[in-house]
Amino acid sequence: MGKVSEITTDGRLIVKCTEAPEIGDFVFDAKENKIGIVKRVFGPVDGPYASVETKTTLSDKIRGTDLYTRGGNKNGKNKGRSRRNRSMS
Repeated sequence: MGKVSEITTDGRLIVKCTEAPEIGDFVFDAKENKIGIVKRVFGPVDGPYASVETKTTLSDKIRGTDLYTRGGNKNGKNKGRSRRNRSMS
């Protein structure tokens, strides 16, 4: 995903991304510890930034650390049954 460039006053991480993540993707460190969730993607297309909401307060030591993503919470999108598989009750 990219490197942590800033920590906001409300505890979110601002990450300079190598490519744009999806909103809702889970964010991990190199040891695969869950850091948080991507809440917002902004900035230029060729150099996007992501705002990551964390569950706990992180120290300034995380600044400059590489973070990674995996597919995350899609809020039930594409979860529904197809029309062919619906029961006729």
